[in-house]
Amino acid sequence: MFNFFDKLKNTVTKTAQALVGNVVDTVSDEEEFSEFVLDDMEDLLISADLGVDYAAELVDKLRGQNKIKPSQVKEFLQNEFEKILETTGCSELNYKENELNIYFITGVNGAGKTTLIGKLAYKFKENGKRVLIAAGDTFRAAAEEQVDIWSKRSGADIVRRDKADPASVVYEAIQKGLKEKYDVILVDTAGRLQNKYNLMEELTKIKNVIDKNAAEYLRESILVIDANTGQNGLQQAKVFKECVNLSSVALTKLDGSAKGAIVLAIAKELGLPVKLVGVGEKMEDLKDFNSKEFINALFE
Repeated sequence: MFNFFDKLKNTVTKTAQALVGNVVDTVSDEEEFSEFVLDDMEDLLISADLGVDYAAELVDKLRGQNKIKPSQVKEFLQNEFEKILETTGCSELNYKENELNIYFITGVNGAGKTTLIGKLAYKFKENGKRVLIAAGDTFRAAAEEQVDIWSKRSGADIVRRDKADPASVVYEAIQKGLKEKYDVILVDTAGRLQNKYNLMEELTKIKNVIDKNAAEYLRESILVIDANTGQNGLQQAKVFKECVNLSSVALTKLDGSAKGAIVLAIAKELGLPVKLVGVGEKMEDLKDFNSKEFINALFE
């Protein structure tokens, strides 16, 4: 049977080659870690989108030591990557039974946010939950139609007020969710560039509405990142974390990307766990992230 591990292994093939395969192929036949070999290794790790600082830190651990040989570099990287993902804590999505669960979804334009919301709604519906989508992206052309289509496709209900103040739509959704005893509210927000001050202020305003009216039910503030953005995704995460106190990351479009190492860079730089990954186009191709399976797929 074609299980999720097989699917994940196929999904991260390009990342595995960039992050592990190229390093192992270049380094493992050397007798010692010379400066030349270490420089090559650092360049390869950086080009795989691991991040300059983290790549330098890993290489520094090999400099001036004689316990680990180049032939053991694969095991060294696997141990280091496992340790850094462990530091972010649990990778399971926070959820409480018999209560309202609010998920605040943010991200830049084109990250796949609306698609992720639709797939996440479907995921909850498949588990028998009542799901409400708050269509908080009220200004982008056709955004309401797009999220409306996803709500119908997933079987979720929707609060939609075209051209209205996004914060007011979210407020209405919270009131409806509490009154009608929904299990889940997924809050959509306008895709915004992290360097647009006014748009980030609007995001803060929406977050304040949640904090004021349903703080105890906010389970996750999730940043959606397109896996193909690589290090730019890390810059996005830094600004969004400051703005709305992110709790986790969802990585979309991991299938076909060679830049899945951003998972490790985010863990290292921000201490944020990845909790959801998009591994294909189908409704069921949004999966819970499992750090052990991810590492095993990279090093298989």
